[in-house]
Amino acid sequence: MRTRLLVMGLLAVAACDRTTAPDTDTPTNLSYRVEPSGNPATPSGVMLTWDPVTREDLDEYRVYSRPGASGSFDRKATTTSPTYHELGSPDYEYYVTAVYRQGGESQRSNTVKVDDATLRLPAPTTLKTISLNSAVHLAWTDNAFQARPNGFRWYRVYSTSLNIDATPALCGTKWALEGTTVSPEFLVTSLTNGVPRCFGVSAESVEGFESTWSPIRGDTPRPDARNVVMYPYQANQLKSGFRFWLDANGDAKVSATELGIVTDGNRTDIDFWIYRGAGDTVSFVPERAGVTVALYGSAPISDLTSIDVAPLTGFAATAIDAVPGYGYVFKMPGGDGFARYGALRVTHRSKDYVIFDWSYQTDPGNPELVVIHK
Repeated sequence: MRTRLLVMGLLAVAACDRTTAPDTDTPTNLSYRVEPSGNPATPSGVMLTWDPVTREDLDEYRVYSRPGASGSFDRKATTTSPTYHELGSPDYEYYVTAVYRQGGESQRSNTVKVDDATLRLPAPTTLKTISLNSAVHLAWTDNAFQARPNGFRWYRVYSTSLNIDATPALCGTKWALEGTTVSPEFLVTSLTNGVPRCFGVSAESVEGFESTWSPIRGDTPRPDARNVVMYPYQANQLKSGFRFWLDANGDAKVSATELGIVTDGNRTDIDFWIYRGAGDTVSFVPERAGVTVALYGSAPISDLTSIDVAPLTGFAATAIDAVPGYGYVFKMPGGDGFARYGALRVTHRSKDYVIFDWSYQTDPGNPELVVIHK
């Protein structure tokens, strides 16, 4: 009797242990994330993940799928890890089972439908760009995040070449991913000044579905400098002249050492010099043949980057007053039949010196000094 009671007691303990720590023999919590390709209609792949089973005699997992909402499931692959990566466009629906060395296959996991009908985010509705020195700043509306905050993963930023000489300007066909960001802005760096590029932005959901793209925008980075100090001819002749690009070697290639040259105002190969007139007025005076200047707008501007595309009219070869806060655009001959454009914004002016910021577009004939598309 005591032996029987002991055996029953051991069985009870075993039953208790099984209740508190059961084996799991069916994969659970199957989920997926598709991999964007840049083309919302054709993802580059899908990743499946699930909670692993705990039975020690696990042999493998089997992945099943079907291409549509009806029809039978076919075995897609086997794997020994609780993940499965598939290249190319994913099937419509998936489930997973576990197979054991002792024989037998588990019940199905939950099924997942790889369907973007309700999960794809809206495309950013606008895209603005600002040209910078070897960089372009992008900003766009944050409507994708606002549409589904809990389903938003990040934005994807793309770029390609741009032919501005085509009519209309033509973007290239080989787009590259510049990066991703959770903010509705992005700084593209390490660009070559004077080389135009096209940009586009998409939104990606947490499931990996990619939206269609924002409007496409083109921009061209260009050199600039801040807080340049110059003097009126009457105060310091040797530092009263300026040349946006002074090509000492006769080369078409723009060298950084040949940009933004402050030099003798008595030279005839400079773009402009600074003159102090009656009443201590200070003016920019175009110098070499073909150089003209125009006031940018009719009011002060907040920054050099507020100067976008060079104006079509208003240029003259006559002196123009240097007024703090105002912007100026210079149009200059390039020697190759194409005009060059430079911009200034005066930050300070006295009778003895002028402080300004400047930018210069190295791409021949390109009027984009800072392009802000609105």
